[in-house]
Amino acid sequence: MVIRTAMLSILVIAAGAQAQPPEGARGRGPGGLGPRLIGAEAGMPGRVVKNAPYSAEIVTESTQTLPDGNHIKRTNSTRVYRDSEGRTRREQSLQNLNGLGGAASNSTQPQVAFINDPVAGANYALNLANRTATKSTWHGRGGAGAFGAPRDPNAPRAEHPAGSDGRFGGPGMPGGRGRNRQNVKTESLGKQTIEGVVAEGTRTTMTIPAGQVGNELPIQIVDEVWYSPDLQTAVLRKHTDPRSGESVTRYMNISRAEPSRMLFEPPADFKVAEPGRGRVKQ
Repeated sequence: MVIRTAMLSILVIAAGAQAQPPEGARGRGPGGLGPRLIGAEAGMPGRVVKNAPYSAEIVTESTQTLPDGNHIKRTNSTRVYRDSEGRTRREQSLQNLNGLGGAASNSTQPQVAFINDPVAGANYALNLANRTATKSTWHGRGGAGAFGAPRDPNAPRAEHPAGSDGRFGGPGMPGGRGRNRQNVKTESLGKQTIEGVVAEGTRTTMTIPAGQVGNELPIQIVDEVWYSPDLQTAVLRKHTDPRSGESVTRYMNISRAEPSRMLFEPPADFKVAEPGRGRVKQ
């Protein structure tokens, strides 16, 4: 049973990674929604952000309008934490991990948590119902126990999926590489306070000319991002694409207090498996 649970945790991480659309394709509407929009990605270490602790709930709401006027609406939420050392924790259901928010009650889905610990050089995938965990270790370019800083996007890897600073598009998104820059317009929206933090707004509009994808008229795709320099993450993101719908991802109930250290390690009564080492710790 322990081995099966450990394998499930590994598969959860793999599913989370495979479910991620290409960087910059995130947030393209209801079909592309899920944990990939914000927060640390499951089992995927990214840029370490120190001395900016917080906890928050991330809520994503999406609406897709069908040709007959019908609407498909989805909502999912994730709880995220980051401490002053850059450790991160993400709590969500498997339903949300696979981008199925709104399809069923969260209470019917296993609750999982993902911990990235750059200090110890370890990742954990926790099954909160079965009280089991899978641990993986890695070494970054900075040496043992350090992140290699693979690039940025929305993030500590996914805290700014739009681009390197959370304000501009990645590949395939407005302002991203691989697009005709002449068809992209970026404008500043100034500053506003969102959930108690000051954020800088940017709106990027990409126009697909008539005929480029078989469209009779030009298509405009709009991304609005509100980035907090203090938290070093985008706290509000709005995406509109007439081909897929609208989505809004927002940080809510932001607390700047230091999260408990206990959130960033498996509880003492969890059974921890380490793949490849052939043992389970209790």
